[in-house]
Amino acid sequence: MDSGGENISGEQLRAAREAAGLSLSAMAVRTHYSKPLLGMLETGQRQVRYEHVRAYADALGIGSALFIESADGERAAAEWIQRAAASDIGGDTLERLELAVDDLAASYPTTPPGELLVRIRQHLGYAGRLMDSRKTLTQHRRLLVTVGWLSLLGSTCHIDLGETSAAAARGHLAWKLADEAGHREIAAWCLETRAWQHLTGGEFVAAAELSRAAQSRAPEDSSAFIQATAQEGRALARLGDSTGTYGALRRVARLVSGLNTPDRPEHHFRYDPAKSDAYVATTLAWLGDPAAESYARHVLADLAGAASVRPRRIASANLDLGLALVAADKPDEAADVALVAVTSRRLVPSNYWRVSEVVTGIEGRGASDAAVVREAFRDTYRL
Repeated sequence: MDSGGENISGEQLRAAREAAGLSLSAMAVRTHYSKPLLGMLETGQRQVRYEHVRAYADALGIGSALFIESADGERAAAEWIQRAAASDIGGDTLERLELAVDDLAASYPTTPPGELLVRIRQHLGYAGRLMDSRKTLTQHRRLLVTVGWLSLLGSTCHIDLGETSAAAARGHLAWKLADEAGHREIAAWCLETRAWQHLTGGEFVAAAELSRAAQSRAPEDSSAFIQATAQEGRALARLGDSTGTYGALRRVARLVSGLNTPDRPEHHFRYDPAKSDAYVATTLAWLGDPAAESYARHVLADLAGAASVRPRRIASANLDLGLALVAADKPDEAADVALVAVTSRRLVPSNYWRVSEVVTGIEGRGASDAAVVREAFRDTYRL
């Protein structure tokens, strides 16, 4: 897809919208473009530009070739269609797509969200084309579930990048697909992901409410249930509700007690018991509990000794330790660990506010190193 959008016609935009069952009015709401403008684009009265194609792609999620963004992607899509055959999915096509989704979810902790989104869009394109194939009811549900996971992962990446409209569109699609497929865990993850987005946006009451809603929807033995419980604890910590926070932490501890490490602990939608201490460190740091410092140091030590490097988790743990050190009146060391987090280049926009929080705390204690951290932050992320 080139920068001008010439490879996509207005007719293709219209076909993609109609395939998703959306009216022009609904599309206007999702894309934030006016209905008359969309009508002119689809009828060829206005030139289709890259930003229009991107808006349609983010709003639709599935159902068209709009998501195939390179020649390699087109060839890969053609291979999928050939494997699916003209009238029947058949063979191992669905299984391969499901495995590819697991690979993408496992890549989330180590892949920049913008890069991961390119791959997610390609697979949404493959899945969208498979929607037109003849299939059994079981195959149809499996495809809905697969696209639901892809859309949810895409929404998560958009949140990381601070792209709220695109995140909402993909999250809404995942929610609709979960409802159609009767998949409670995807639905719960949709609510938990929204809770996390509200949490990073400073809307702590909404984050707590959405976390509870996720718990009510999730199967009690699912990763989504554990994650939503932990998310509730973090939201309550931000609200200064120490009783509720400690209660949530105790519930998470019971849930993960005896829980085995999953085959792929880096998988975004499979709860890794090793995450528990990291969540405790974050939660206690936000609550201002002195125990946060020892938890954060323990988490960093474990990550340093782990067989696989998890740089994004390490960066977050350094921010936890930095905030705990501010509370412990150790601003110089707080500046040191915050600088490590910043220069790791592993922070994403949804974490930027945490850097500012630590730096503001350092400044409040009169430490001159705060300026060094702030300058490094601006230089590294070009703010």
